[in-house]
Amino acid sequence: MSNLEQHPVEQECVGSPTTGVEVLTAREVPLGGPRAMLVRRTLPQRQRSLIGAWCFVDHYGPEDVTRSAGMDVAPHPHTGLQTVSWLFSGEVEHRDSAGVRAMVRPGELNLMSAGAGISHSEVSTPDTTVLHGAQLWVALPESARHSERGFQHHAPGSVAVDGAVLRVFIGELAGERSPVTTYTPLLGAEIVIDPHATISLDVSPDFEHGVLSDQGELRVSDTDLANGDLAYVGVGASQVTITNAGSVPARCLLLGGEPFDEEIIMWWNFVGRTHEEIAAYREQWEAHAERFGSVQGYTGPHDRIPAPTLPNTVLRPRSNPAPRARMTDHRQDS
Repeated sequence: MSNLEQHPVEQECVGSPTTGVEVLTAREVPLGGPRAMLVRRTLPQRQRSLIGAWCFVDHYGPEDVTRSAGMDVAPHPHTGLQTVSWLFSGEVEHRDSAGVRAMVRPGELNLMSAGAGISHSEVSTPDTTVLHGAQLWVALPESARHSERGFQHHAPGSVAVDGAVLRVFIGELAGERSPVTTYTPLLGAEIVIDPHATISLDVSPDFEHGVLSDQGELRVSDTDLANGDLAYVGVGASQVTITNAGSVPARCLLLGGEPFDEEIIMWWNFVGRTHEEIAAYREQWEAHAERFGSVQGYTGPHDRIPAPTLPNTVLRPRSNPAPRARMTDHRQDS
């Protein structure tokens, strides 16, 4: 998914160790033009920019796309990251410059690796009436960020635990392991919790975790969450406890990973390491360079999304030693 805010603010984003639960509240961002679908963004933001290598969290819907433009994101570039698409309802067509055409469907993971460079488009299908899901980015470490483009699909089965049903799409949880390849230790799972149930899930104490509230009256430990909130649990917890206080099933995503200890810069749709690198990515995208390839078969009002102008200041990475997650967020949007 492209980063499409119209009025970005350059800011330093800092994540630091915390005791207990820290709640990150989403801000709404329009995904495109005047009839655009709104998404709720919880990462990155000023007080925290990473959970493990998870560096971007958009949550959207349920959106009646018969009354809006739906999702129509023209070809746009990425570097140095993996995109993770997860739907609760609806269908999205994915096309990329590696030649992949795939459908994103509820309960099925589509993971695209940008590596050194890729471009892709995302369009909700004509039969979709309600679109509801999450789009996430994972920062790639130095060892993998110059790798080839790639795409993985996985349809995880459901796993019943006392009081809930899980779908583990990345990593391992409750004895279930995803076959999907990532380049740092990560966890990603959908959890549907029974009414008035509390679950305590065994997790790695080496991970930091986030619980993204999708629907229902959710509580993490003793902290209540509103829809779209992201609850952060720091390194050292061997269990994550989630309660559904309501009388209908509740749903959330559990994300986790070892603290990401490399310096990175996020600007627009690029993840890099230096200002010069980001500037080169932008110049190459505007020049239609082979680094990003081309997307075949996309039809829309614009053939590609142009890169915004770089800021007048130099983009500088910030140190990010574990377990402190610290980086500069210089994201700009078309």
